[in-house]
Amino acid sequence: MNLFCHKDSNLEITGFMGIADNNLEMLFINPESRGKGIGKELLMYGIEQQKVKRVDVNEQNAQAVGFYKHMGFHIVNRSEFDGTGKPYPILHMELKC
Repeated sequence: MNLFCHKDSNLEITGFMGIADNNLEMLFINPESRGKGIGKELLMYGIEQQKVKRVDVNEQNAQAVGFYKHMGFHIVNRSEFDGTGKPYPILHMELKC
């Protein structure tokens, strides 16, 4: 997995993402830095430079689902359980071409 960070003018990490095999494996933004376009900036870098095409999202995370839909992803499948077998439905999303 490759990790990418976003830093502010004080060189403090404000967000990061992990990418593996064209999958966005994680995207985290510091709560104090949300709403400033950092997630969009990181994701656009992932799409344009790292060829991200897919992301799995917890169905209950409406904010994340909405963000990825806004960024051009659509739901292609749904799993009843997460990767550890717990009953947390996962939405499998892909970038529209």
